[in-house]
Amino acid sequence: MSRGRIVAEGKITGQIIIDQLIRNMELGKFEMGYSTLLPCIFSLYLHPDDYTRLAGVIDLIKEDARRALAARVEQLNARPLGLGVIRSNKDRKPHKTACKDWSFEFFPDSEGVVPLGDVEIHSELNEIPQPGYHGAKTTLIEREPSVGTTTGRVGGARPETRQTSGVFAEIRYEDDSGPQLFLMTQEEISIGRGGDDVPVNVALYTNDEISREHLRVRRDRDRGVFLIVDKSMNGTWLNGKRLTRGVEEALPPRAEIGVAEVLTLHFEARA
Repeated sequence: MSRGRIVAEGKITGQIIIDQLIRNMELGKFEMGYSTLLPCIFSLYLHPDDYTRLAGVIDLIKEDARRALAARVEQLNARPLGLGVIRSNKDRKPHKTACKDWSFEFFPDSEGVVPLGDVEIHSELNEIPQPGYHGAKTTLIEREPSVGTTTGRVGGARPETRQTSGVFAEIRYEDDSGPQLFLMTQEEISIGRGGDDVPVNVALYTNDEISREHLRVRRDRDRGVFLIVDKSMNGTWLNGKRLTRGVEEALPPRAEIGVAEVLTLHFEARA
């Protein structure tokens, strides 16, 4: 990666890390009455081999990350062309951070969770987590040859212990940030765009045709089957059939779930 060496496909790069930091920052935004707070404290977990390989350039990655995040905040605060001052001030909230500077801490993954070539990022709004705010977590997992697969979820600080077994199902899809993979390890998950007051397990990075909480998937432990319910305004399709809003239906072990005719989730239960 350094000294001009060409990086082989599938290896983590500084650009991938920075891109995911920007994405995490935007997913973790916290709307207030007159402004929008963005996360400024980031904890990054790398596979131990990747951490060792990048140890000598982590400070340089941090330097680039500070510049990239600051530039993104400047873009978010730029006034769109054609908007008057009065309308701009009324309709648009300034984006800012609660920290004087960005903070990045890199750690080798000691739990065997982060695969080689991937990164897991946890963020907070400030040094002291805000009451009711649980931060944002984004994870790259099981990267396909040279394409990062990402799951964006709202969650708390990194648990001290995590189960890598007990994966009930996997959901693959592609949103505006690329191919994604989510591993379902909970009995019930919510899926949608998410929001400040609507935390979701699977945060779809796409347009507002998808509801903040669009659908839910539940595993019935006693029967060993999965169930799905549509909670949206623009609809959910199961293998081509539109679901009745608010009515729970059986979810086959392998299925295609259409989300507001915007994207498709490929669901597969694990034995």
